[in-house]
Order: sequence, then structure tokens, then C-alpha cells
Amino acid sequence: MLLEGKVAIITGSGRGLGRAEALELGRQGARVIVQDLEVTRDGATPADSASEQVAEEIRAAGGEAAVSHGDVADWDYAHNLVQFAVDTFGSLDILVNNAGILRDRMIFNLGEDEWDAVMRVHLKGHAATSRWATGYWRDKSKQADGPVYGRIVNTSSEAMFGSPGQPNYGAAKAGIAALTISTARAVQRYGVTANAIAPRARTRMTEDLGFMGDATDGFDPWAPENVAPLVATLASPAAANISGQVFIVYGGMVNVLAGPSIDQRFDTEGRWETEALAAKLESFFATRRPIDDGFTGTALAM
Repeated sequence: MLLEGKVAIITGSGRGLGRAEALELGRQGARVIVQDLEVTRDGATPADSASEQVAEEIRAAGGEAAVSHGDVADWDYAHNLVQFAVDTFGSLDILVNNAGILRDRMIFNLGEDEWDAVMRVHLKGHAATSRWATGYWRDKSKQADGPVYGRIVNTSSEAMFGSPGQPNYGAAKAGIAALTISTARAVQRYGVTANAIAPRARTRMTEDLGFMGDATDGFDPWAPENVAPLVATLASPAAANISGQVFIVYGGMVNVLAGPSIDQRFDTEGRWETEALAAKLESFFATRRPIDDGFTGTALAM
């Protein structure tokens, strides 16, 4: 078992991707904190409790699990969540951030509350738990006078490429990718890694997208369980040299994204004159689409 004896917090793990990841990490030997706020996908109303059911599944398979309910975007709760893992299982080794909500709107219909709510749960929720987990590992590293074991797996989305009906969600997910890279650079010296995934899967957050269809008796490329092996791998000792990366994962496919790169450079002697630069750019973009093809239409709210 790749994660035997490790302790993992998995936020948003009552359902969907988080549930599949919690079960897989438990199967790989991790002791799991199943965390969820237990609300509907819009974050507005309570939902039936599912976290304890996930914990019971882990225990029934011979693993260990505990449950925590709360708002991961609350700085104090995030701190208490990390302490809960340490108090319950004696340590914290893995943090998987999943928790999120949807408030989809076109930019010209977006309300301030819809922007703030999505940013708060996704981006601040990832930042809050990461802050306290990395603080714990940093202190532990100082006490050990050397590197320790720490893994962060964040959940971004292909919506970061510009999903047109999700300006809030897409911006939050792009922020999570940047947060992940910044975190990876900050904690490398302590032996800690941080990576992000952009999954495609059939979950409560994507149930309205009809093209996914229903699960079949054969291989289901949209099953959340297809994502879990990558998360378990990134949480394992095998990923010691993998950090600051963003992965797209779907079905049997795993793509590693390249960092931003320069497409075309324009130079002049001294400072550009506005008229000359406008003519140069107009000529260059005359044969190109006005919007980059980075968003292919497959970006989904995961």
C-alpha cells in the first residue's frame, strides 16, 4: 500500500471526486479525515449527511477514518481541521482540497455575491487549509532539522482557460493553479510538494451537463474513480520529485500542462509608437481567431 500509515485530510469528500479520493487513499493505507460542509452544490442549503457514510466505507474495508464538518474558508476552522487530524491520528501528511460550489453566470449577469461566494469557497478555502498544513510541516521540519513528508493536491479545472459562463469559477480555478505553484516553491525546502489536478468527471457539480450520459456496465470515462489514482500517486512517496505541476485527468488519460510560454515577440528600436504597434498587431492577428483556442469547449465545472 503506497500510503500505509499516512494521515490525509480530504475536503469536500462526502460525495463525487472527494469521496472517490477518500476511498482510494484509504485503500492505499492512509488514515483519512473525511471533511465536508454538507450543503447543496450552490452552498446555500443543508444536504443529507454523506461524510459518515464515506468514513464507514473506509472502516468496513479495514481502514481508519474520522469525520469533520465545517467551512474550509473559515481561517479558524481550517486551523482546527489540521489540528483535528494531528490530535486524532498523531500527524498530518497529506492535504487534498476539493471543496467547492457553483454560481454560474455570464460576466454581464454576475452578481457581487455570486463572485464573492465562489472565490471564498474555492480560492480562499484552498488557501486557508494550505496555510495551516504548510505551517504545521514547516514547524515539524524545524524540529526535525530537515525535510519532512508533506503532500498537497489541489483541485483546479479546465474552466481556468476561460469557460464563458463561469467567470467567477474560472478565475478561482486559475487562482488555485497559481496558488499551487507558489506553494510548491515556498515549501520545497521542507520536503513538501504541491500539485493541482483539473479533472473531468460526472459529479453533483456536473450533473446538468447532458453530454456525459449515464454510467454504463462497461468502462465509464466520466467516473470520479478514474481521478483517484492520480491523487493517490501525487500523495505518495513516488511523487517526491513532482511538484508545482498541473494535471488534466479524465478516463484513462493524464496530461501534464506546460507553463505559460511566449507565442510571438515584437521588437522595435527604443519605444514603440502607438500607430506602428497597432499596425503590427492588427496585421499579425488578422489571420488568427480573436480568442485563443486554449478553451476547447471541454472545460467543465469540476
